[in-house]
Amino acid sequence: PMDFYYPGKAKTGDVPPRKGFAEKWHPRLLDEMPNIEIIILIGSYAQKYYLNKRCEKSLTETVRNFQKYLPEYFPLVHPSPLNLGWLKQNPWFENDVLPVLKEIVNKNL
Repeated sequence: PMDFYYPGKAKTGDVPPRKGFAEKWHPRLLDEMPNIEIIILIGSYAQKYYLNKRCEKSLTETVRNFQKYLPEYFPLVHPSPLNLGWLKQNPWFENDVLPVLKEIVNKNL
């Protein structure tokens, strides 16, 4: 997670994670997990933090181009009921992205 707690709702989505949290804690946490094969980046905050300028112009385009970030990262949309409309508008996600994600997860379990 980008933070250890849910910061709450804002008018147009969630309140962003606390500033400085990821910078302080993520290196320490990742050092404790040296055998991580892939980092799944769920949502725009995680993608912007880890991919930085490598992100596409939108979350949709970053997720659509997920193969560009493999094998280190796998960008995804947040699995929320609020995203059901997004899933309907982007059928390629279920057809093209999820099978690859399932394969990678199965390989690494």
